[in-house]
Amino acid sequence: MSSAVIVKFVIDLVAVLLLALGIKGLSKVRSARAANQLAAVAMALAVIGVLVEALSSGGDLTTGLAGGITASSWTWIILGTLVGGVLGAITAQRVPMTSMPETVALFNGCGGMSSLLVALGVALYPAIGGSSEGESGLVETISIVISVFVGSITFTGSIVAMAKLQGWLSTPAWMQSKLRHVVNIALAVAALVGAVEMIRFSGSTHGLWLLVVASGLLGIGVTLPIGGADMPVVISLLNSYSGVAAAAAGFVVGSQLLIVAGAMVGAAGLILTQVMCNGMNRSLVSVLFGGALGATSSAGGGGGEYTNITSCSVEECALTLEAAERVVIVPGYGLAVAQAQHTLREVTRSLEAAGIQVDYAIHPVAGRMPGHMNVLLAEADVPYEQLKEMDVINPEFPATDVVLVLGANDVVNPQAKNDPNSPLYGMPVLDVQQARTVFVVKRGMSAGYSGIKNDLFELANTSMVFGDAKKVLGDLLGELKELGVGKK
Repeated sequence: MSSAVIVKFVIDLVAVLLLALGIKGLSKVRSARAANQLAAVAMALAVIGVLVEALSSGGDLTTGLAGGITASSWTWIILGTLVGGVLGAITAQRVPMTSMPETVALFNGCGGMSSLLVALGVALYPAIGGSSEGESGLVETISIVISVFVGSITFTGSIVAMAKLQGWLSTPAWMQSKLRHVVNIALAVAALVGAVEMIRFSGSTHGLWLLVVASGLLGIGVTLPIGGADMPVVISLLNSYSGVAAAAAGFVVGSQLLIVAGAMVGAAGLILTQVMCNGMNRSLVSVLFGGALGATSSAGGGGGEYTNITSCSVEECALTLEAAERVVIVPGYGLAVAQAQHTLREVTRSLEAAGIQVDYAIHPVAGRMPGHMNVLLAEADVPYEQLKEMDVINPEFPATDVVLVLGANDVVNPQAKNDPNSPLYGMPVLDVQQARTVFVVKRGMSAGYSGIKNDLFELANTSMVFGDAKKVLGDLLGELKELGVGKK
């Protein structure tokens, strides 16, 4: 065994270990930043390993050739690295945390497109693939089919998800009818026909392009009907798809590292998808084929008009907070839309300076992607130990003086536990109604994505504070200062 092979093996092993540690570290907010850096180092090592393997196969870099890689290829490699690095740096600096779900969806799409392009390259130019004679074997052909199919769905589905989150796309009316299932089944059959033709006639470009087009349209058809409430599930599922596509691409080019890395990402994405489904009391089948959760109003229960709403001023809210010993904040997507996380942090600093204990109740599906609220609050320098998961914070609500709900709706709806006819019934929610006093900050009385009323709003211990979250929190901060809260 040559020294170059040993070096390549060691690099790949270290890369896999770092990637595994990175994925494990992403499970906690405190370690997420370092974990992301570990994963980035792992990917850099993987690239270095590929270059080491190429350089060791012969050639002379000074003459423009190295291991069969031409000088023009090196130019493209360097150019791609520079362009990708610059775009990544710009994205990291300029994309706000409120737009992180869209960014994650875009990155998932880029992963799918990468796997798709690798498979297309090997399929159209067999000499650059893993076959020694330029002819794909059965395993390689099947791997190409899987990589193309999953990569196309991931790319188009992720772009649609990004566009819906950004507000560029809405769900067409016909997409809420049974007609969409007929169209999607027809696209799936067309993709299957293309796959079978590729397997029967190795190198068939007709089957290849039919598979690319049909699977790409299928990704659009499946993702377009899905509503905003189900986006955490969709994003985690697309993340899993990108891992599966990468693993399949690893079989295409004969890269064990890519196979292992893709499998880990795919498995982690599937686990996260299951967690998101459990957090919403939704099956994956209902998310993918049931359309938008809030597409129709509350047929089957949970509807009705509000008849006993109590509203209060910011001044009353400030007075209650001043007298509290413990406060729990419940952030939701409305907080992200208002970009009020920094103002919220100033409010909580004033409360903490006055000796009031402040915690944040984090629901697993609050926001538009897994961990959205964690990321949003981390940007505002909220201490990690104050972020309490639902299972931890729920038993503590009876001992809580004040709960401040900011832009959350369905995740605090008591119907999920009290009304068997409600579409939310069985969904784990935050038991904020058990606190002594609840303030809900909303712009109006519009329903959440479930399309049903929230029984929390009519409870005797609940008061509504109407207005934009950022403005309300700004006014609240002013009132607390006038009351002398937090002054030493």
